[in-house]
Amino acid sequence: QVQLVESGGGLVQAGDSLRLSCAASGRTFSSYRVGWFRQTPGKAREFVSAISRSGAVTYYADSVKGRFTVSRDNAQNMVYLRMNSLKPEDTAVYFCAASIIDSSSSNPAVFGSWGQGTQVTVSS
Repeated sequence: QVQLVESGGGLVQAGDSLRLSCAASGRTFSSYRVGWFRQTPGKAREFVSAISRSGAVTYYADSVKGRFTVSRDNAQNMVYLRMNSLKPEDTAVYFCAASIIDSSSSNPAVFGSWGQGTQVTVSS
């Protein structure tokens, strides 16, 4: 298992940018595919983005494609989500999650380790 801690959330205005960070513990971090999800009250957790073990392949939800960029630094056990042109509808708690399963699935169920989440609030 890998432990994850998110940071970097905050209150911003529409059009602003934020970079979320996900710090992982564990010597085998590079064996995990990492995803970003978000959740608002009363709604299911929503896939945002994911990155392969090496960082060579990335995935994005249509709603964030072209605005968000995911990256990772396996030497530092870090994953980042750069969010540009933020919109009020991006407001949510953002979670990073890790999956040992070698799959392109965006289903939260395949991600076995989760962080505690970081709040992102975008005002109009």
